Amino acid sequence: MSRELSSARVFYCLARYFKNKMIKSTIAALAATPLLFSGAAFAGPYVNIEATGSYPDGAYTSGGLEAVIGYEGTTEGGLGYYVSGGPTVTHTESTDEFGDVELVGYLGGSYDKFYGEISGTTNNDDIDWGAKAGVKFVF
Repeated sequence: MSRELSSARVFYCLARYFKNKMIKSTIAALAATPLLFSGAAFAGPYVNIEATGSYPDGAYTSGGLEAVIGYEGTTEGGLGYYVSGGPTVTHTESTDEFGDVELVGYLGGSYDKFYGEISGTTNNDDIDWGAKAGVKFVF
């Protein structure tokens, strides 16, 4: 069986994943929604769906889709944190094909104006690592 997936198959796999694996997290998030309107800090599960694209010189070259579930919160000392993971798939314009469905995970934190994140994405038998750190100034 070929490891390459058609775009319809990728979206079918993502939809099936959401249907079968994320129902409990979605119900928990919806049940906690009223807490978002209160003044108290909220810690809990979330779902993040993201599409990316690369357009060097204004022309599309590659992109990706990912759908992660995660958990975020804040400690009593003011340290914010999150952890998330789920499936991801890439697309390249040169071959006009989607790649294999891989896994992506994130671990991040923030304190005051500072934040940082490490991430890992499976790539066949390897893991591609990434990191970022920064300072956010609000005016």
